[in-house]
Amino acid sequence: MDAEKKFALITRNLQEIIGEEELKGIVAERNLKVYWGTATTGRPHVGYLVPAMKIADFLDAGCEVTILLADLHAYLDNMKAPWELLEKRTEYYEHIIRELLKSVGVDITKLRFVRGTQMQLSREYTLDVYRLSSIVGVHDARKAGAEVVKQVENPKLGGLLYPLLQSLDEEYLGVDAQFGGVDQRKIFVLAGEVLPRIGYKKRIHLMNPMMPGLSGGKMSSSEPESKIDLLDSEEEIKKKFAKAYCPPAQVEENGVLAFARMVMFPLFERKGRKFVIERPEKFGGNVEVSSYEELEKIYASGKLHPMDLKAAVAKELAVLLTPVREHFNSEKMKRLIEEAYPEN
Repeated sequence: MDAEKKFALITRNLQEIIGEEELKGIVAERNLKVYWGTATTGRPHVGYLVPAMKIADFLDAGCEVTILLADLHAYLDNMKAPWELLEKRTEYYEHIIRELLKSVGVDITKLRFVRGTQMQLSREYTLDVYRLSSIVGVHDARKAGAEVVKQVENPKLGGLLYPLLQSLDEEYLGVDAQFGGVDQRKIFVLAGEVLPRIGYKKRIHLMNPMMPGLSGGKMSSSEPESKIDLLDSEEEIKKKFAKAYCPPAQVEENGVLAFARMVMFPLFERKGRKFVIERPEKFGGNVEVSSYEELEKIYASGKLHPMDLKAAVAKELAVLLTPVREHFNSEKMKRLIEEAYPEN
């Protein structure tokens, strides 16, 4: 694959890139080294399919991909993951992310999984945290984490350290680029500003758009009505989609259409198939759609009823997540869920 095609794969469907010229330079010479990190807090939801599809693109482009299971970050963010549950939650995250990536066709043998505590507790890393602490002010640290770290009137020091650690992860994972949602942008900007001040190079930052929640707004693990858990049953998935905000003929701020655009159509493209929306003959019969643009045009025209769209997307998602649910049907995995999330 030539450099132009690699660049196109790496950057497609991204919302923003910081360091585009640097990215082009690296891709022209060798494979990009990139990492995606996730704090091991609440149970992952279907919004995780968005980075999963992008990770598939990275691997197709020959990138060396690292997945950081950010266990220490999960604790620092107002103890979203209590210390006594941290190990089990991280284990759960590793299992479910592996299965999710396999479900979208990713060869997980090509991935490197790293737990934050494997590197963030070393002497060298700790000293670098102190070095950054001496040059980053409270205002800048709080501003950087504003869209990621839980905001409270009297912030804990852990939340202020969060963006500093995320910045250092780029150096200690040995990558060229960090990938994340656009909500991470302020942390990415901080990293680009402060790493050179302690002798490390500025990295490239690749940002995905955020997945809207089914009820509007951002999809979040802390808002059950806004999201679908990766282990929800087929019936639960159908019920949640049936309640989703999906106004007739409205394209903007439509969570169901956004899900189709960001997850389903990239998946259909990988599998070389069309999106089939089943309808009774009396309502026009089945509709076969080849691209998201075609779907949006049909929906905006009012020729496709919201319930037909919801049912079709729900059906596809239920099939996609079947192997993930099956993996967690064993007694060992059920016990892991109970130990990681006893409150559920």
